[in-house]
Amino acid sequence: MDISITVTDKYPYRKAEHAGSWYTNNKSELDTQLSGWLAAVNPAAEEDFAPPIKGCKAIIAPHAGYSYSGPAAAWAYKSIDTTGIKRVFILGPSHHKSIDGCDLSPCGAYDTPLGPLPLDLDSNAKLKKYKRPDQTNYMRVDTDQAEHSIEMHLPYVRKVFEGMNIKIVPILVGAMNKEKEKEYGELLAPYLSRADTFCVVSSDFCHWGSRFDYMHYYPEPPLTNTPSVDLRYSRPSPSSFSTFPIHASISALDHEAMALLALPQTTASDAHAQFAAYLRRTTNTICGRHPIGVLLGALTALEKDGLTSTIKWVRYEQSNQCHNINDSSVSYASAYVLF
Repeated sequence: MDISITVTDKYPYRKAEHAGSWYTNNKSELDTQLSGWLAAVNPAAEEDFAPPIKGCKAIIAPHAGYSYSGPAAAWAYKSIDTTGIKRVFILGPSHHKSIDGCDLSPCGAYDTPLGPLPLDLDSNAKLKKYKRPDQTNYMRVDTDQAEHSIEMHLPYVRKVFEGMNIKIVPILVGAMNKEKEKEYGELLAPYLSRADTFCVVSSDFCHWGSRFDYMHYYPEPPLTNTPSVDLRYSRPSPSSFSTFPIHASISALDHEAMALLALPQTTASDAHAQFAAYLRRTTNTICGRHPIGVLLGALTALEKDGLTSTIKWVRYEQSNQCHNINDSSVSYASAYVLF
């Protein structure tokens, strides 16, 4: 495989910072793990999911340590039709740096235990020229190195596009308002509409427990008249946890968001508005909410050009089933996108 790598003092090489901790740094072992998780994607007939999905243009997938989220992410990556793809955008939330916009990578290539991934420096340079809705900056190298939300997708990207000379465009997405998400989505839409371009949107779902300072709880299934409570400050009756466990409440909370994001039951513009309202109401700790918002902004722009969008959720898992207030968990959801 002839991979073009641009690495100079101007374009440094980003090492696989989290290999050996969040996932194995052993090439053979990692390849076996990814192959096994992809092979284990075995949807039931009633799920109406027969991967790979012809024309799949994007996925939403989690970014936790592979022992937690690797199997769930496989359901998104199994959806990918790699035919003709030459460029992969990866939108990841910023966990370490507060930014009100999007930052590009300053590097020339990203390393993975399975082999390198060169950056599309031409697309990077063109995106850097845009001044709206805000200056599009380059990350500091140490910021790029520390962030896991993009890195955790790199081995899967390298594996699924094995033998293909693809390039990547990593974009670190900050905590923006809905209007700015829409504007960045409009900026990316012409790139994502290209037949040779794919997009990965990086997001975990609910982070629940005292260690995340988030303990939203439904004493009964949603859509009843029983209000939710915050278990940091109040407790429902002891029988609530046995009749409607905390892990079931978390699932219901996440599935509210997933239902709002599922297309084409509504337009991407309406889904964006409803998702933003849901986040204000529940404050659900969906860490990739802003990359998802940028994706919805791009889909809104593409719909104006007559393209119909589909977002279909194919997998949902939790790292742990919470039964009492001392428990904690992170949720993982995978989806594929057509437009």
